[in-house]
Amino acid sequence: MTRRWTSGVVALALVATACSGGDDGEVAVPVPGADGAESPIVGADADDTASTPSAATSTTAPPTTVAPETTTTSSTTTTTTTTTTSTTTTTTEPPLDVYDPACVVRVEEGDSLGLIADRFDDETVDPDTIIAENGLNGPEIRPNWLLDVCVDNGLDDIDGEQRSEPNAALAARAVMRQQEKLNELFAGYGIRELLVDGVSGPVTRQRICAARLALGLDVTTADLEPGSEEEALIMEATELPTPFTTAVLEERWVLIDRTCQIMFVGSLGETVFVFPTSTGEAGYETRDQDRSRAFRFNPASANGGWHNSTTFPVAEDNPLNGNMYKPIYFDGGQAIHGANNVPRSPQSKGCARLRVEHQNLLVDWLGLSGPTTNRGTIGLAVNVQGDFVYG
Repeated sequence: MTRRWTSGVVALALVATACSGGDDGEVAVPVPGADGAESPIVGADADDTASTPSAATSTTAPPTTVAPETTTTSSTTTTTTTTTTSTTTTTTEPPLDVYDPACVVRVEEGDSLGLIADRFDDETVDPDTIIAENGLNGPEIRPNWLLDVCVDNGLDDIDGEQRSEPNAALAARAVMRQQEKLNELFAGYGIRELLVDGVSGPVTRQRICAARLALGLDVTTADLEPGSEEEALIMEATELPTPFTTAVLEERWVLIDRTCQIMFVGSLGETVFVFPTSTGEAGYETRDQDRSRAFRFNPASANGGWHNSTTFPVAEDNPLNGNMYKPIYFDGGQAIHGANNVPRSPQSKGCARLRVEHQNLLVDWLGLSGPTTNRGTIGLAVNVQGDFVYG
C-alpha cells in the first residue's frame, strides 16, 4: 500500500519536470502579435526544434513505468488589418435652369469666347458662330452670362424657342464659298468679280441665276441653298457651259435672259462674254426673240457715242434717263446699248442695257466702227427669253 503511493508521487514528479519552463537552455521565439509587438512561443529552443529535458533533471523511472504524457502547445496568430478610408467631398453644382443644359455654358471669371469654343470638339463652334448664335454685338462676354453653344440646330437652347434663320456666321461662310466658286466659273468672260463678302445680295443672286442657266438647272434668282444637290452640282462644275438656245446655232449670237437679267454672247457653241443687263420694265418689256437679226448700228460718233432714244426722248443727254450708247437695234426701237445705270432688275423702256465698257467690248468683237444697216455686216442673231419675277 505504501509502495503504490510512493510510485504515484514519483510519477507526478516526472511529469512536472518534463513540462517545466525552466532556464536550462530554452529560449522564446517571437511571432507577430495582435498589437504589433512580438509574443513568445513557449517550448522551442533557439534552433526552433523540440526541447529535451536536461540530464540534471532526468529521473529513472521505477519498475512500474508510467507512460510519458505528450503536451501540445497551441499558438494562435492574429493579424489585424487596418483600413484607412479617405473621404473626398465633391460639390456638385445643380444643372442650369435652361431648355437644354448640355448646350448652354455659364461664363466663368477669366473666360473668353476662344476658351469656351476650345472645350468643344466641333469645328462649327468658334467665337464668330457663338456671337451669331447668341446675337452678341462682339466678342466681349461677362461672368454669369449664359451662352448657347449648340450652333445652328434651329433652337435657342436657353429658352427652347425655335430659330427661323440659320446661324449668320455659318451662312455667310457658305455664301463666301459660293461666291468664290462663281468667280472661278465666270473668270475671263468680261464680267466683274463678285465681292466675296458672304452677302447673298442681288448681284450674287444674279450670278447664281446665270450659273443655273448655263448648267441647265431651274432658272431662278433664289439663294443657293447650302448643302443642297443644286449647290453640289455648281460646286463640282469645272467650267461654265454654254446655255442651250437656238441662237447658238448662229455664227455670232446673243442670249438675253429676262429672269436672270443676264446676257450671254458667243460664237456658235462657245461663250465669249457674260454681261449683266437690264431689260424693259413692266409695260415696256423687251420682246421675245428667236434668232432675230440685228439690223442697225448707230454709234452717234458726233456725240461720243451717246444719243437720245427717238422712241422715248428725254430733255437732255443724261444716261441715267435712258439715253443710249452705241445702240445695236434688233427689233424696231429695241436695241442693245450702253448705259451708265444698269440695275439688276428690268428698268429700261424695252432695250437691253449694258455697262459702257461692256458695250464697247461687244462692238469691238463684232468689228463695227461706223453706222450701218447691213445685217450681214453686223452679223448678230438675238434671242430673248425668260420672265423676271418681281418682289
